Amino acid sequence: MHIQTPMRRKRLVSLTPLIDVVFILLLFFMLASSFIEWRAIGLNVPAKQSTTSHDQESLVIRVTIAGKFYLNGKAIKPEELEQHIQPALARNAEQPFGVQPEAGVPLQQIVTVLDRLSAVGGRNISLLHDKK
Repeated sequence: MHIQTPMRRKRLVSLTPLIDVVFILLLFFMLASSFIEWRAIGLNVPAKQSTTSHDQESLVIRVTIAGKFYLNGKAIKPEELEQHIQPALARNAEQPFGVQPEAGVPLQQIVTVLDRLSAVGGRNISLLHDKK
């Protein structure tokens, strides 16, 4: 005689909550992560009416809308900026620089100048307002 045992039903685990948790974790890590290297640019912004009397003269880099650069009033090519700055930094590592963008100069162009100054070792950098 053969006794029949009751069949057990296999309980299936629902994957829907597990998938929801995985997507929530994925979303959390995507929003919490940063894939861009953030770099800070240190600037000294002088007051509008401050009369600064430095022991050493600042090198002023004027940037125009047309993309021209002037170093202390002398026109230079943008790609030659580093060559003109390196001798001053060789004499004095704390050489102050002033970047004076003309009104309307794109921010990216100003940041490019600041990056170039930092790349050659310029640390004492001020952002000057246009006097016009």
